[in-house]
Parts: sequence; C-alpha cells; structure tokens
Amino acid sequence: MNQSFENRIDLVVGDITQQNVHAVVTAANSQLIGGGGVDGAVHRAAGPELVQASKALAPCPPGDAKITTAFELPMDYVIHAVGPIFKDLDSDSPTLASAYRSSLQIAREHRIASVAFPCISTGVYHFPKQEACEIAIMTVVHWLKENDLPERVVFCCFESSDAELYRKRLEEIGVRLS
Repeated sequence: MNQSFENRIDLVVGDITQQNVHAVVTAANSQLIGGGGVDGAVHRAAGPELVQASKALAPCPPGDAKITTAFELPMDYVIHAVGPIFKDLDSDSPTLASAYRSSLQIAREHRIASVAFPCISTGVYHFPKQEACEIAIMTVVHWLKENDLPERVVFCCFESSDAELYRKRLEEIGVRLS
C-alpha cells in the first residue's frame, strides 16, 4: 500500500491542548506522572484524573507509548510517548523514531482519525531540534505512506522557531501548508 501523505499533514503554532484532533500526543516521562513543558500543560488541562489513569500504565520505556482518555481536554485521547533523554544521535535517534511509531500504532489500533504531535524530547530532554524535526517528519511520512490511519497528523509547535524548522522540511518534501 502506498498512500499519499502530502495532504494528510498539517503544521500549527500553538497550544496542543486546544487542537481540533481526536488525540494529542504528550512528551511523557517513563513514570507517566506529568511534568514540565508540554506534558505538564496536557496534565493540567486534562485534570487530576489523567495523572491517575496514566500512572496506572507506568512504567513506559523510552521509545514506547501508552494511551488514556483525555478527561477534560476537548479531544478523546491522550497518547503518552516517551522520548529519549538525549546523550548522542546514534543511540537516541532510533528511540525517538520509535516513540513516534508507537504513537501512530496506538492511533491505528484505536481507529483514531487525527492526532497532534508536539516536538518530542526537544525540551528538557535536550534532543537537538533540527535532528528531532527530521526524525519526526520522516517517521510520520513513512507511516502515512503505509497506513490509512491516522488520516491526519498535525505537528503542533509551541515556538515559532520550531515551526519554521518543520515548515521548511515539510515544504522540501512536497507538503503544501496553508
């Protein structure tokens, strides 16, 4: 199966907790207890039930993901993806790609039509942003070429500088952004 991916990817700058999607991915820690950055924002917006639900699924190793309902968030699900704490590109790149693939696999298994991804591991885990952008985009593109679900993937960047990295790379591979 060779699916078209060009019209199935969007890029936004903003708050991932406010996206019009069926599931948001959060950049989780292995204990799935919330934290800083995007994970803290998702947990705060979802309410205290999310901590209890996600904690019950812990631990989650780097490169893997788990799913919970979204509780008070305006979407149906939260996918908790654990990226690597950056040490070096050779060992951590496959783990980061696996976090994206695991999230997409969960989305397919739960028949989730649309999902929004943050920039996994680029905050307090210090993965270099340019390389993380490349891994995220190419992992998602490969997945979309081979799978019908999710139908739509949104890269949701909190910072404009991150969005510019994504915009440039997406345009290079033929994705037309609005």
